[in-house]
Amino acid sequence: MPTLKDVAKEVGVSVATVSYVLNNTGSVGETVSKQVLAAVKKLGYTPNRRAQAMRTGFSQSIGLVLPDLTNPFFPELAQKVEDEARKQGIAVVLIDSQNNIEAETQGLSILAQQSVDGIIWCPVGNVTHEKKAATNCPIVLIDRPSQGFDVVHANYRAGGAIAAEHALQLGHTKIGLLSGPQNIESAIQRRNGFVEQAKNKLDIVWEIEVPFTTELNAAALTALASKEATFIFAADDLIAIGAINALMDIGLNVPNDVSVIGFDNIPWSTMVRPKLTTISQPIADIGKVAVDILFQRIKAPEKITCAIILDVSLVVRNSTKAL
Repeated sequence: MPTLKDVAKEVGVSVATVSYVLNNTGSVGETVSKQVLAAVKKLGYTPNRRAQAMRTGFSQSIGLVLPDLTNPFFPELAQKVEDEARKQGIAVVLIDSQNNIEAETQGLSILAQQSVDGIIWCPVGNVTHEKKAATNCPIVLIDRPSQGFDVVHANYRAGGAIAAEHALQLGHTKIGLLSGPQNIESAIQRRNGFVEQAKNKLDIVWEIEVPFTTELNAAALTALASKEATFIFAADDLIAIGAINALMDIGLNVPNDVSVIGFDNIPWSTMVRPKLTTISQPIADIGKVAVDILFQRIKAPEKITCAIILDVSLVVRNSTKAL
């Protein structure tokens, strides 16, 4: 297996120079840097991460803890995080907590044992500083904001307001609200943004709290069957797809009888029929910014925490229609 010495010999430079190039440290000219990288590729050199960790105190790896890889939003987000980390030469260790707090705790413990340099974390429920302390490394939260942490997320409140405005523009007044789990801050903000924009303008005839899944609970199915609402706001696309399926099962047409709007703009939103009108989150930007903020936190652990809120947008497809 090629070593740093082999790369240095190939280029005719010192081992330290090769190390500077690979670790993006020191001051090495562009020409020499290109020669080193070309030699690395030619020889097939790969860094020994264990040796690097012992020498530098950094593992060159980060953890990514996500709540539910069956939800298409999260695999797409994981891909964006991995893409961005790879550009920086950083490995990503993925934990799927499967919406289980105990599994999440175990996953965080595994990452601590692996001595990752930091963690990007989308929590199952409420975040505790005890969990943060147990990881003993910098943390950036995504999707689900919590005070006292670096966090990157979309503007959920604005997204809810945009959905309400869309209903108004289409002439709907009778609204059904599938609000999502109200123990999760992102669902709370989506719901509140819609309700605030709807105040004195729209009549929310029913509101049901449901999980982020296509499988709607009995209360939601009963509300949909009541036919009271002509416009349904779902807290995410999976819920919206579940609502469309349920409405079709009872003989209602979407959007001719009932309009449905989701939130997230997951890949499935263009695969269902009718194609789903939704609020789009900038998933690629969330992944990139989260990695950037985590690297900043790793370099400066004592800096003040920050909250980065990214814009959302309305994507109009075929599941909503003027009344």
